[in-house]
Amino acid sequence: MTRDRLVPEDFGPLKGVRIISAGNFIAEPYAAQLAAQMGAEVVHVEQPGIGDVAWRSFGNKLPARDGGEAVGTNWIQERRNMFSVSLDISKPRGRDLMLGLARDADLLMESSKPGTWQRWGLDDETFWKLNRRLVITHVSGYGQHGDPDWIKRASYDSIAQAFGGTMYQTGFPDPMPPTRAQPYIGDYTSAYMVLWSSLAALLHARATGEGQAIDLALFEALHLTLGGTMIDYFQREVVRERSGNKGLEIQPLDTFKASDEWVMLAATGGTYERLLAAIGLDPKDPRWKKAHVELDSPEGREFDRHLRKWIGERTAEEVVRKLSAEAKVPCGVIMSSREMAENPHYRARGLHVEWEDGQVGRVKGIGFAPRFSRTPARIWRGSVRLGHDNAKIYGELLGIGAAELEELKREGVI
Repeated sequence: MTRDRLVPEDFGPLKGVRIISAGNFIAEPYAAQLAAQMGAEVVHVEQPGIGDVAWRSFGNKLPARDGGEAVGTNWIQERRNMFSVSLDISKPRGRDLMLGLARDADLLMESSKPGTWQRWGLDDETFWKLNRRLVITHVSGYGQHGDPDWIKRASYDSIAQAFGGTMYQTGFPDPMPPTRAQPYIGDYTSAYMVLWSSLAALLHARATGEGQAIDLALFEALHLTLGGTMIDYFQREVVRERSGNKGLEIQPLDTFKASDEWVMLAATGGTYERLLAAIGLDPKDPRWKKAHVELDSPEGREFDRHLRKWIGERTAEEVVRKLSAEAKVPCGVIMSSREMAENPHYRARGLHVEWEDGQVGRVKGIGFAPRFSRTPARIWRGSVRLGHDNAKIYGELLGIGAAELEELKREGVI
């Protein structure tokens, strides 16, 4: 099959994959943008005149170089390499345009409350009548099926953290409240699930010629990160509680205050013995072997006091150098954005890069990970204004002329 190429130059492991992205905020659009960094052709669909208002203007902003509305830095970082079209899918002509876009796509990703697209006459079967191999990924707070009362409820990242079980275990013990993880761990975890599951289904579609639907609930993406939490409950009725930064089975596994900054330290097995030697304790002394696993014993408390005193008498840089670099004990400064920007390892890895944003000009932010040796990621364009690519996408892919585009604009369809 041949089709018009949207991306100016082929690159990356996903070259030739076409994605229609029709979600808001983070979970679905971020998955699409990760694919775009790896060479996929991504057409991102937003509501005319409104756009993804939650993310385009959310948080800190940079001034637009054309004097227009300031642009959120989150948007600048997470909407690279994506084509932007405006489309009101709820209108009959908007529905037809969406079907036209999906006719020659590999993946359709959307995020909405269950039943929304069906009300617009866009159920999965309607898409498959036009494109049998299309993979459709639905992203929602509670999933496409389940308890009728729950699936129709609204959800955000923090609600998913609460319902999915991660928030209950995050933070310090009572009476401190459970804590949401930042930044938007529920959405970003879901985005990775959206991408890997969509690509897995794409492999199946290419092998069989048949697409399928994927049902991803935000809370389930988080629930799957709980390890043995539910086995503990179902088998022994044990409820895992919050412990702050401190490990429950061994020490040290905690945050420690150096004379100037906080560091994170973890050691077990051979690394624990090297830590003992580095802080002036005899690795062969049986007291410290007991202290390692019996945290609340007199030996355990003594070890903790000694370690905190040793760290507190030194700068974070000295602690990390003596423990991490010299003794090979896992230890690191809890890094701020300034420290990450100036860190030699970040620089050596080239993780922070510059690119030209279509709205604010030259910017510097986070590059790519992981690295592909033969098909590396690339930034070929930055973020753009809402509907920037209407003429290109609707004209080149659907054959709509300038006069009809103006008519669709007047009608509020695009």
